[in-house]
Amino acid sequence: MIKLSLQNIKGIGPKSLSLLNKLGIINVSDLVNYYPYRYNIFKISSLKEASDQNIVAAQIISNPIVNYIKRNFNRLSFNVIMENKSIKVTIFNRAFMKTNLTIDKKVYLQGKYDEKKNTFVASNIFLNIPDNMVQPVYHLTSGLTNQALTKYITSALESYEQKEILPSYLNDRYDFISHNEALKIIHNPSDANLLKKAKLKLIYKEFFDFTFKVNYLKYQNKNISGIKKEYPEDLVNTFISNLPFSLTEDQICTLEDISKDLTSSSKMNRLIIGDVGSGKTILCVIAMYANYLAGYQSAFMAPTEILAQQHYNSINKLLAPFNIVTELLVGSMTKKEKDNIIKRLINNEIDIIVGTHTLIQESVTFSNLGLVITDEQHRFGVMQRKLLSEKGSNPDALYLSATPIPRTYALALYGDLDVSLIKTKPAGRKEIFTKVVDFKNLKIVLQAIYEELKEKHQIFVVSPLIEGSEESDLESVNALKEKFQKAFKNINTEILHGKLSNEEKQNIMNNFKNGVINILISTTVVEVGVDVSNATMMVIFNAERFGLATLHQLRGRVGRNDLECSCYLISDYNTERLKVLEESNDGFYISQKDFELRKEGDLFGTRQSGTMNFKIANLYSDGKILLQAKKDSEEYINSKEYLNSSYYNDIIKEITSLD
Repeated sequence: MIKLSLQNIKGIGPKSLSLLNKLGIINVSDLVNYYPYRYNIFKISSLKEASDQNIVAAQIISNPIVNYIKRNFNRLSFNVIMENKSIKVTIFNRAFMKTNLTIDKKVYLQGKYDEKKNTFVASNIFLNIPDNMVQPVYHLTSGLTNQALTKYITSALESYEQKEILPSYLNDRYDFISHNEALKIIHNPSDANLLKKAKLKLIYKEFFDFTFKVNYLKYQNKNISGIKKEYPEDLVNTFISNLPFSLTEDQICTLEDISKDLTSSSKMNRLIIGDVGSGKTILCVIAMYANYLAGYQSAFMAPTEILAQQHYNSINKLLAPFNIVTELLVGSMTKKEKDNIIKRLINNEIDIIVGTHTLIQESVTFSNLGLVITDEQHRFGVMQRKLLSEKGSNPDALYLSATPIPRTYALALYGDLDVSLIKTKPAGRKEIFTKVVDFKNLKIVLQAIYEELKEKHQIFVVSPLIEGSEESDLESVNALKEKFQKAFKNINTEILHGKLSNEEKQNIMNNFKNGVINILISTTVVEVGVDVSNATMMVIFNAERFGLATLHQLRGRVGRNDLECSCYLISDYNTERLKVLEESNDGFYISQKDFELRKEGDLFGTRQSGTMNFKIANLYSDGKILLQAKKDSEEYINSKEYLNSSYYNDIIKEITSLD
């Protein structure tokens, strides 16, 4: 389909074009598919009920006066009669309307009436009663008004024609309105019923396209032959029985899934979703041990050097006694160190390599790669995960995610992968005491920190910022370090954030892990994977700035021991939302509540078949539509009818040419 130029739309000049581009609107198709995020529903009301949602009728009784306060900021004032009262009306940045506001003219105002001052501050002026009392509201950028964007979209829709894309039998099955009609209604709804029909069509279409991609990939993956591995199961069972802990029921079930995949002639594509501390890593160690016994190499890719180093340490500790050679490959290593590792990999002198995205560099070659594992898989792009798999001949692939979601969503969203869920936590793990505390009661937290330090325990402190600013009252890591050093004078306090070099970060984490640092003040760089068994308290400043799922991830940095652990959420805002974490330590429950409270589907990051930044669909509220669309897209693929659609063939080209 031809992407029409925005310059052809009336009113769009170089400045407005630049503003639209900031919103990701590059062409006319982007413009008409830029949906409102809510609607203002207006009604003619009395002066007492005046608001930004209601419209009040008035008659002008004085000539308007314009005052220019500063550049690009003016005030327009005039007097009106409303309900037999003479009232002064003020509105900002409407100087251009002065010539239209003549004495005796009837106008319609939105805004607020101050009865004591007898003034009306207007947010909008209509010269006539609006034809449509339902006003779409869009996400904007500075310099672009809702009125201007509405005008551009209305103009674009006059000439824009979207060919019907959805299979005709599905339109008939659900009595959907046409795509063009849905676009016109979504931007200019005349009544609630039509708006409902338009939203249903567009939501279903968005989910259908997404699940088509996911299901097509799974359909293709079924036909990919893998490496059928043979290994002595008794040795694997002995390894498991000698672990210093017992596997949970969910871990055992997931291990059975992995074992079936490894010994199958089809390529493994499995995602393990497990809460923080649920024991995903040990399953990877067992899988790599089995892969080694079968005669193949393993690659384990982590999103950060800190996490890669940690995984390397724990894997090497468990497998070194079996003469399994495990090495680390990360970006901060010298060229000489990297070259040595790469040479030994090619020569099959390394059995397991742990690293960051450095593993996908062209120079990294394996002798016989049989298993690739990607930790926190959503932090890697499609191409990065694909490149790692291409280092071998269809090696088995295992993906890990610590973002727990309900199975129904998991099966729909990750339908191109086989999904294993780990809900139960290892025995001995205690619940983490969690408390929401406002800033005026900070002494409670400081006293709790003091008690933990007396026990020689360590503390995580998290802030949303590195540096503070005059415009923000948020605590920064630098400001917090100063305060903590004053409060605890003989305690070693250090800061950790993303702007430090990898070497600096690693040194700080090593010092914290070895007990040299007592209090580590950090940004969310510690959110995933960082494991310090002596850390017993997590303190999060300005906790309202984070989603519940992120807060749960941060809380999971403590409680990785058999000690009593706690988490304090410091905030003066949204405390009811934060209290969900006081209620539960169950990540699946918290993730569900995060869905409900935030009403958006941005918890999962980038997916294998593209992104999930849905324009109109909502993963939580539209869950039933998602599941139906998934079922229908499977039917469509199995029927092979997509072969007759240029649109869905283009989608296939897009998702199969990501390399």
